[in-house]
Amino acid sequence: MNSAEKNRQLARRQQRVRQRIFGTDMRPRLNVFRSSGHIYAQIINDLNGTTLVSASSLDKALRTSLKSTSSIVAAKAVGKLLAERAKNAKVHAVVFDRGGRLYHGRIKALAEASREGGLQF
Repeated sequence: MNSAEKNRQLARRQQRVRQRIFGTDMRPRLNVFRSSGHIYAQIINDLNGTTLVSASSLDKALRTSLKSTSSIVAAKAVGKLLAERAKNAKVHAVVFDRGGRLYHGRIKALAEASREGGLQF
């Protein structure tokens, strides 16, 4: 399977997930994007089209303490930072948008770390 086919399949999975998941005022959407080098997470209110909270492995708070920005350890750190920022923004419950990726590895590590930090989903 070539890379164009993989990208097409990922795009179809992303569309399928986004048809079912929608962030509201009470339960905004926790969106996760994973690249080969970094991991990014946002809490989004889809009704207003605004990002309430965001965190990534590129944040200055995490950049100095991480050995690698593309590891499971980095994903856990991003999840904890996101949960901390969400508490400050008074966000307690979210719906999880894994972005068409499998719930495995870095995606799972970020989700579990944010749950440990106090987010409910």
